[in-house]
Amino acid sequence: MADNRDVWVFIEQDSGEIAHVSLELLGKARELADQLGSEVVALLIGHEVGDLAVTTIHHGADTVLLADDRELAGYRTMPYARVINDLIAEHHPYIVLYGATPVGRDLAPRVASASSAGLTADCTALEIGDLERKGESYKDLLFQIRPAFGGNIIATIVNPEMHPQMATVREGVMHLADADASRAGSIEPVAVQLHDEDLALEVLDRELRLPKVDLKGANVIVAGGMGVGSKENFMLIEELAEVLGGEVAGTRAAVDAGWISHEHQVGQTGVTVRPRLYIAAGISGAVQHRAGMDESGTIIAINSDPNAPIFDVAHYKIVGDLRKVIPEMIRAYGEEE
Repeated sequence: MADNRDVWVFIEQDSGEIAHVSLELLGKARELADQLGSEVVALLIGHEVGDLAVTTIHHGADTVLLADDRELAGYRTMPYARVINDLIAEHHPYIVLYGATPVGRDLAPRVASASSAGLTADCTALEIGDLERKGESYKDLLFQIRPAFGGNIIATIVNPEMHPQMATVREGVMHLADADASRAGSIEPVAVQLHDEDLALEVLDRELRLPKVDLKGANVIVAGGMGVGSKENFMLIEELAEVLGGEVAGTRAAVDAGWISHEHQVGQTGVTVRPRLYIAAGISGAVQHRAGMDESGTIIAINSDPNAPIFDVAHYKIVGDLRKVIPEMIRAYGEEE
């Protein structure tokens, strides 16, 4: 059977709640499918998760392939991979997308290996484009764009000969579109056929540890870079964030210096954020960092270098020593209250 041009999205869910990245990917898949003249298919796997199918349709899916079985109640690599591999063998999709979450990073390589398909991990952008190579023309390929070599370059990866084209995509880099309750789609139950070897692993207990910081959901973020100067000075960043009721963030350099933990990192190798207010203090503004925050509602940059690249994306620019500027900002905010 020839490959069709449908775009599939693995819908990650836990305890009846769909992961945000899966909803983000449905919106992107809708864009890609519209360019290809094809459909968006949501892969919904679990037990008693049928109620989530309508949500995926409202977010862009045309068809939901619903695999519902007691053995799929909690995520396990081998049963989930078996279901997806069987569906790929039957339907031959053109593109398959997963969130670059612990689940997606575990599942996607196993599926890609079984399908003899290429896989690009941690993409930050996806596009449809054409390729000329060695006298051959390839139309409507998935351009899989991601940072490489520690974020120092941006690589565009294509897989012209083996389908499906697969990618995992980082959370937050795609816009989460509003649900459209008027959208209609079809829900197709699929037969689940698991083998004994698929069930070799049994989950006896689960322990969940929620993240301590929610940068994606923050309305205000105060971030510091190497220009902060020291871990002691970073306390100014934390103090300003506390006063404003926001979250603390940092660049990769600040994380590498040990001034703040990795879960607070913003940028291509960290989290992509879109807060209403982003204050960048002591951040030079390398492209790797700007890619993670340049869509913030309002950006205030504080830097002693008037030519710092961060000023190119800032709405308000403060040239000065952050050790003097930030205390003044804290004092001024306190007076307004």
